[in-house]
Order: sequence, then structure tokens, then C-alpha cells
Amino acid sequence: EFSPEVRSMCAANTCRSYGHCWTCPPHCGSLDEIAVKAAAYHRGILLQSTGKMEDDYDVETMEETGELHDKRFLALVNKIRTIYPNCLLMSAGACSVCSKCTCPDEPCRFPDQAFPSMEAYGLWVSKVCDQSGLSYFYGPQTITFTCCILID
Repeated sequence: EFSPEVRSMCAANTCRSYGHCWTCPPHCGSLDEIAVKAAAYHRGILLQSTGKMEDDYDVETMEETGELHDKRFLALVNKIRTIYPNCLLMSAGACSVCSKCTCPDEPCRFPDQAFPSMEAYGLWVSKVCDQSGLSYFYGPQTITFTCCILID
């Protein structure tokens, strides 16, 4: 389900990427465009990385887990693209390949490494996990990053 409610959370611009990143709304495409793209796929892979925090404000663990997840995702992407070169990739969170995105003045410098997030595509990540039989919450003081690869 490509949800306008999730997309409206992006528009609130809490992460400061809305309209400033090629992989974020509105530049990543409309929900209708995304739904048409996704309809071509019948299978997918969810990848998660979970970190255990010392307390609810353990920013260091949050960042380390996010960086580890990004590395794992990119390694999987590089392998999966050899088998499914036309896969649809959705990362966890806003693109962080460049320290400053070229959007909207110049094209993306690394389009093969920059991916829209599941949220940018309007997906409610916890619902996707639940519908797939995968946990989303792994207990108190944990942080989990989830990404998705659609294949056919």
C-alpha cells in the first residue's frame, strides 16, 4: 500500500530532505508513478539491521547501526543486481551518499548508489514487516533499520 499519509509525513520535512534530495519526495516520483513501477514485481527481500542501545538517547549506537545497515544494503544490492539487474531498491531513510545533495541544481552524482527510502515511496515500514511476517520492534532500547528490494 502506497500511503498518502506516509508521504505527508515526508512533507512535514522533519529530516530536512523533502525537496532537497533526489531520492526524496517530491523528486522520487508520485505515489501513482511508484505504484505502477512496483506492480511489475511479484517478490521482494526485506533486510533489517538491529542495534541494542544503552539507553533511549544512545545516538552513537543509532548512527553506527545505520551505517552498518547502509553497508549491508549496498553489498546486497551489488550482488542482487547481477541476478536481477532491474530490481526496485528502497533504502532505510534519506540518502546519505553525499554530504550535500546536488538537488535541484544538478543531476545526482551517484545514481547507482542513491535509493529512495521505503517511506519516500509511501510505505508504512511497520505494516510491510507485519504483512511479511517479520518483526519490526525488537524490544526496548533497540533501533532497527529496514530496507526492501523488489525482484521478479
